Amino acid sequence: MTAPILYAGCGIILFSIGLHALLVRRHLLRKILAANIMGSGVFMLFIAAGARGEGTAADPVPQVMVLTGIVVSLCFTAVAIALAVRIHNLTDCTTLAVDEESSID
Repeated sequence: MTAPILYAGCGIILFSIGLHALLVRRHLLRKILAANIMGSGVFMLFIAAGARGEGTAADPVPQVMVLTGIVVSLCFTAVAIALAVRIHNLTDCTTLAVDEESSID
């Protein structure tokens, strides 16, 4: 098994775990953490896509996209935590309400 395949497999697993947690969990901080885990999976996929082979340099474009994505992810996390704190201060609740009308039986 080569390193790019291993990176791609781990990236897919991380993205799947984050997506599952994002859809299932109701706590706001857990949703933010799940979005960060999904982002890490995408970053690993980009790094795996940039690999060319042994003895050659990796493609710099996916590496630059990952660096930009890390900055965007940091900004997203800061804004999301600020919103979560604001929601907690206004409602004294850190979980999202379940909409009874839209639930499927």
